[in-house]
Amino acid sequence: MRILVVEDDAMLLDGLKIGLGLHGFTADAVASCGDARAALATTAFDAVVLDLMLPDGSGLDILRELRRRQDATPVLLLTAKDTVADRIDGLDSGADDYLGKPFDLDEVAARLRAISRRAAGRASPVLTWNDIVLDPGRRTVEVDGRPAALSRREFSILEALMSHPGTVLSKDQLADRLYGWDEDVESNTVEVHIHHLRNKIGRDAVETVRGLGYRLRSP
Repeated sequence: MRILVVEDDAMLLDGLKIGLGLHGFTADAVASCGDARAALATTAFDAVVLDLMLPDGSGLDILRELRRRQDATPVLLLTAKDTVADRIDGLDSGADDYLGKPFDLDEVAARLRAISRRAAGRASPVLTWNDIVLDPGRRTVEVDGRPAALSRREFSILEALMSHPGTVLSKDQLADRLYGWDEDVESNTVEVHIHHLRNKIGRDAVETVRGLGYRLRSP
């Protein structure tokens, strides 16, 4: 899951980026409204972690702009402005959730999973496909009842495919979920991860649709 973090405190920004990475997210980070607008205009994110008090404006302006153009990207407001009135204003402006500072990183990760799950229209926190069960919160995968040890990026690919059952995801779409702006991506990287994933969950589980991408094979 690819996340945009908008926060002007450099130490907190680095901590969120690294911490969310340890929770399995691919996190890109910016520190201003201007950079946030540019990022949102050029990259598709699964969710946004948004501070309100930024050096060149309010995070609420970014949120309202998203909603005015019918952009439903889930937004978690993460801010020191935590009065009841602030929370009401943020939620009524289109935020999906609101968390005050200081915060617990585990809770931030859980709230991101929750708002992304709701945005996808899923009630269950666990993904299932045939005999594969994936638990995003626990970061576990079982195949026919047996645990499968996946790398972080193998897990992310499988989660993406299971979140869009029957849908073909292109190599570029998968790469966008796996790598942030500051990471180099080799041309065959996704194919290598798919190869290793097939070895762990079954070689017939992931189908290659020639010229288009990959999807989970129907029963």
